[in-house]
Amino acid sequence: MPSIGLGEARVTSEAMRVRTRTLRLAALLALATIGYSAQAAIRAIIDHLPSAASTAKPRGFDAQDHFPGAALLYDEPPPAEAPTMPATYAAPAAGVTGTTLLPDLPVSAYVPGTDGTITPARPFSMARASGQDLGRALNCLATAIYYESASEPDAGQRAVAQVILNRVRHPAFPNTVCGVVYQGSERAGCQFSFACDGAMARQPSRTGWARALRNASLMLAGGVEPSVGMATHYHTYAVTPSWNRALVMTAAIGAHFFHRWKGYWGTPGAFSQGYRGGEPVPGPHPRLAPLLPPVTMASAELPRPMPFVPGATALPAPVTAPAQVQPAYAGSSTMRTDNLPDSQILDKWKDSGKPLR
Repeated sequence: MPSIGLGEARVTSEAMRVRTRTLRLAALLALATIGYSAQAAIRAIIDHLPSAASTAKPRGFDAQDHFPGAALLYDEPPPAEAPTMPATYAAPAAGVTGTTLLPDLPVSAYVPGTDGTITPARPFSMARASGQDLGRALNCLATAIYYESASEPDAGQRAVAQVILNRVRHPAFPNTVCGVVYQGSERAGCQFSFACDGAMARQPSRTGWARALRNASLMLAGGVEPSVGMATHYHTYAVTPSWNRALVMTAAIGAHFFHRWKGYWGTPGAFSQGYRGGEPVPGPHPRLAPLLPPVTMASAELPRPMPFVPGATALPAPVTAPAQVQPAYAGSSTMRTDNLPDSQILDKWKDSGKPLR
């Protein structure tokens, strides 16, 4: 058997290593080609399948039917028996918050915010809130943000949330987030129209709800939208409510104009109401029964007095027969209506009140 020299052995070993690397590379290329082909085949199959998005009718934010003030445009007429509220209490039009009139108190000294400057609100604190309060407040605030400003930029959504949180701290409004959001819904006089007009029957889109939830969480965690200041009202550019001339506009973000009260009620010192928790259940309040008008008898139903005739003899007063007051019980002993046995008590002891021995 011929012997192999040291140099030939090295050449043979190097050739085997090159061959091994070549085979490995070829195998990897083959696997990659197979994997790419399989992935391309799967993608082609998926592309030809009918997608749920193409077959299902888009709703909510995906259908672009949510925008500031969209609530009343999709409104169903309220029931005929629904009581009406004063125009100054409920939201008067689409994209408008309701208003609560307050008197302007005199300000004897300079107060920040009375000269037209914008004073940012203080960060809202949920330090006293329980876990339940925090969850309910987050749900109510996110719901209001979504149905009032789903198509607004993040700054516009935070501005709507700032208005709600400003109201929570103002003595003219409830001191809970859910109380402010659903104020007036018990009488179809909602401060925020979406809570009364059936807009909540439309399911929110997943992406729109996630963004509203994110902005609501930011504001409840102490975030502030400084551009709107102490605003407690807003409306869209499409409407001009009568009360906007009595307020001071603080900002215009997206499609909304934001306003604060004039005088002391629009200054930081008026927002003195503390948050103490006790959030109600999220959702519109149970409807109260409509107030019925007082029942009055028509004049035709009232008894007419007898005309006075001079010289006429007075009629005798009517006499009620005893039979009409106390019906006779003659023969009642024979009219038994029960199945009880006859009494074993002697007649002389029946009404004596004395115990038997």
